[in-house]
Amino acid sequence: MANKDLKQQLIDSAFAAQEMAYVPYSQFRVGAAVLDEQGRIFSGCNIENASYGAANCAERTAIFGAVAAGARRIKMLAVITDDDDFARPCGICRQVMREFAAPDFVLLALKPDGSYIELSMDAILPFSFGPEQLE
Repeated sequence: MANKDLKQQLIDSAFAAQEMAYVPYSQFRVGAAVLDEQGRIFSGCNIENASYGAANCAERTAIFGAVAAGARRIKMLAVITDDDDFARPCGICRQVMREFAAPDFVLLALKPDGSYIELSMDAILPFSFGPEQLE
């Protein structure tokens, strides 16, 4: 598990990424930050497109950036939205998290006030399908 300072860095990175969101259609900003197995932090925001299907979620933007930099396992992901409740990743993002989640993966689902809950991969995607089902 990450130490408190590292967890706060991850949270701060998610909030900073949220400020960069490109959301001209929904006005719903999402920010995410991922901690990889090497202790590196990668952030991402949601990016909308006039062709709605071409949009990308913040969580996947952050994870794909980490993977592009060589990460293969993510230990923690923090996500923040404009909603007043704890952030809830979509189903596609949960499946992408599952693909790269380390065994001790933790999701920090944030509220705008900075409070959060910690959830395991099994809690956010129970009875999931992953790479080991293809072996």
